[in-house]
Amino acid sequence: METIVNVESAEETEAVGRALAALLEKNGIGRAFIAMRGEMGVGKTAFTRGFASHFDIRTVKSPTYTILNEYIGRCRIHHFDFYRITDGDDLYSIGYDDLIEQDGYSIGEWSENIEDFLPADAITVAISRVTSEDSGSCLRKISINSPINLNGELLLK
Repeated sequence: METIVNVESAEETEAVGRALAALLEKNGIGRAFIAMRGEMGVGKTAFTRGFASHFDIRTVKSPTYTILNEYIGRCRIHHFDFYRITDGDDLYSIGYDDLIEQDGYSIGEWSENIEDFLPADAITVAISRVTSEDSGSCLRKISINSPINLNGELLLK
């Protein structure tokens, strides 16, 4: 399933993240890996903040320097930053394999850096900058690809 949404702000990016979390929960999917892709500053952490807010997690910070942040609300979320990860040994040192098998959700920014280590059923969220043909303003294009049948569409609130 591929869903494409164009957004104009960080708040709208958060709303898409929140909608994906709601859809996963509605379908009884309590464990999933979300592989985030996109250049620096495009909104990966904003998307994660929205996703986490659906589960009553209010504080989400980019794990750029910590590599991994863990959040606990109505579920557990492991928020990875793979920007500085170079190989399987780096992943092993942070407990990657064990963490992604736990109940809850794992969200990995810069997941293109660990392509060979992503779960086969990872949901891919790619965010890119695009220019509006109508106004010429800068938008974000969010493309969500899921091998999991989510039985529904993203309902943006």
